[in-house]
Amino acid sequence: MAAILAKKLGMTQLFQEDGSVARVTVLEAGPCPVTAVRTAKGDGYDAVQLAFGAIKEKNLSKAERGHLAKADAGPLRHVREFRGETGAQLGDTLTVEQFEIGDKLKVAGTSKGKGFQGTVKRHNFSRGPVSHGSHNVRAPGSIGASAWPARVMKGIRGPGQMGNKRITQKGLTVVRIDADRNLLIVRGSVPGPTNGLVEVRTDA
Repeated sequence: MAAILAKKLGMTQLFQEDGSVARVTVLEAGPCPVTAVRTAKGDGYDAVQLAFGAIKEKNLSKAERGHLAKADAGPLRHVREFRGETGAQLGDTLTVEQFEIGDKLKVAGTSKGKGFQGTVKRHNFSRGPVSHGSHNVRAPGSIGASAWPARVMKGIRGPGQMGNKRITQKGLTVVRIDADRNLLIVRGSVPGPTNGLVEVRTDA
């Protein structure tokens, strides 16, 4: 399994050799030093821990600075674990060179927060009639009968917080790799805002 931390730079398009257009997302991926290696024998599971995102040393706690120093890594903002066998060792640095064009990826990140939204926007409900004095334009409609169940059943879709959740997008394809600038260009959209942190791994 190949894995790396990246920053979403935005979307653009690339013209392929056959003349088709690929809608792609540009990711600034790594370099990510390996700050810890978990093993099934010692920790109960296999995983590799990566760090990413340069930061001033004063913005880290003493414990965080000490943990990064064990791997000879500088002050970095984000630390994430990727479960599975990677073959990486403590002190290694992972870059985009571990990926190849055509690789299938799954990318996880935090989606954009939309705040408190109604059912039309949050769950794609249909609106009510807007003529003849109707007051049921964007209301959710009936959510429970009076005789039975005489209450609102669990799981009824309603208004509430929308977005700001962890989303994993599968089936993305590597279109281009720029190792000199640490860029990974994938076909399709990636969850999260511009400059948001994403976790990239091969989709086995």
